[in-house]
Amino acid sequence: MKIVITGANGQLGTELQKCLDTGKTELGPLPERLLRATVIATDVDTLDITNRHEVASFVRHHQPDAIISCAAFTNVDGCETNRDAAFQVNAIGARNLAMAAENIGAKLMHISTDYVFSGDATEPVAEFELPNPQSIYGKTKLAGECYVQQFCSRYFILRTAWLYGYAGKNFVKTILRAAKEKGALNVVNDQVGNPTNAADLAHHILKLLVTSEYGVYHCTGEGVCSWYDFASEIVRLSGIEASVSPCTSDEFKQAAKRPAYSALDNAMLRASVGNEMRDWKEALAVFFANYKPE
Repeated sequence: MKIVITGANGQLGTELQKCLDTGKTELGPLPERLLRATVIATDVDTLDITNRHEVASFVRHHQPDAIISCAAFTNVDGCETNRDAAFQVNAIGARNLAMAAENIGAKLMHISTDYVFSGDATEPVAEFELPNPQSIYGKTKLAGECYVQQFCSRYFILRTAWLYGYAGKNFVKTILRAAKEKGALNVVNDQVGNPTNAADLAHHILKLLVTSEYGVYHCTGEGVCSWYDFASEIVRLSGIEASVSPCTSDEFKQAAKRPAYSALDNAMLRASVGNEMRDWKEALAVFFANYKPE
């Protein structure tokens, strides 16, 4: 199987490459079809996904069986101030990849976000609930989802949230650095969601990729917590001598509105290939057991 990965230098793209190289994930071996997969890793320096002709030419030349689209403009506040760039990457980039995949009969695995929902739910949101994004990031990611559904017949859309991994920047590493430098942290306690280990997400991406179970999926860690809860567990597992105190979102003025409740329910996984996403505390503990600070 030949697989193109866009956004390959990010935390998810890096994790996927490691899994395909070693033939396993933290949750188990890869499907047989992936054990000898050819991986074409690309990022913004080698492929401009906002350029339709460049994407079409790249995909036509490599003739992959599948494209895993991890590339995105994920700076939530930056999307508010640079709307055109957010739209070009998150929406037009998704359209270009969907059209290119369809032209050669390839599968498309598109990674999306909890930000497509309003954030005012009171229980984990399933895939059948209607999106209602409140930020430019969420709106452009939803537009990307719509383009994927419109232009590609063999698609998986995986919405995830609060992602962290061994590579790249993420909340876990930010908290570790701040705890060491400051010794005392204030973290919001009125935003709730699901911390997600990139290793768990990569496992389910690759498990789905060899199937024809197309559709929209939620793929997040099991269990719900606040950013304060998440930060407290990070500091506890790290052994760093630091205090973590709860605060409100109003104390941190940001350009983009954050969802107050963005927990997702992995209903589609349960209905198809099975939900093996770990409890967020268990997955975080394994992360710390394996993590080697850069």
